[in-house]
Amino acid sequence: MAIETGLKGKVVVVTGAAAGIGRATARRFAQEGARVAAWDVSDARAAELVKELETAGGEAAFSKVNVADAASVAAATDAVAAKWGGIDVLVNNAGIVRDAQLVKYKDGAVVSTMTDEAWDSVINVNLKGVFLCTRAVVPHMIKGGGGVVLSASSVVGLYGNFGQTNYSATKGGLITMTRTWARELGKFGIRVNAVAPGFIATEILASMPEKVIENMVAHTPLGRMGKPEDIANTYVWLASDAAAFVHGATISVDGGIVLGT
Repeated sequence: MAIETGLKGKVVVVTGAAAGIGRATARRFAQEGARVAAWDVSDARAAELVKELETAGGEAAFSKVNVADAASVAAATDAVAAKWGGIDVLVNNAGIVRDAQLVKYKDGAVVSTMTDEAWDSVINVNLKGVFLCTRAVVPHMIKGGGGVVLSASSVVGLYGNFGQTNYSATKGGLITMTRTWARELGKFGIRVNAVAPGFIATEILASMPEKVIENMVAHTPLGRMGKPEDIANTYVWLASDAAAFVHGATISVDGGIVLGT
């Protein structure tokens, strides 16, 4: 028997929706007949994205949103609620990386350190951005009688990763934010969960050396990189009626990479 997701006609906000996991996620919700509000800091692919989502089977609207800016988030949230009457699902997907060692030491001297800019920019988008978006959307969910908040953590938020002090801190922070919000928002019928992807084949990995990518695959028991659709399918399931009793959880979608390290 097919699983009924109950997502047809639901209003879904996806941040960082222009590419990668965000785009795949927006598309999967559209395929379920949802109304998808696609947010991204760049509007270069907006028209193309809206057409893609409508072709997939959903209604769609795009907003240029800087998730690290409270005013930008508030305006976009109000616009979605005004257009479609409320917000049912929020997918906090937007994120960036600015990798560097905390202190790189070689030949008896400090070669480099992680800069304040690298720290602040990642914290602002990956952690503060989730805080701002969730804070803005939750009142609409409460008024509507419930909803689902989903956030993109990472396996590095569980286990750390070399050269990613800033990124790991944000992704670990999202796990504890998820647990906290689960305690606070459950009474309003709002379910809150996180997804912790492993190494996924997206644009964000394009800058990594081939040797690093090969090492990732070698340490993944399933023997491949993840696909954006692997994460998108998990988000759709968590937002659906099939996951109605899943709350405060962090779901690892990593091909077993934790087992292989």
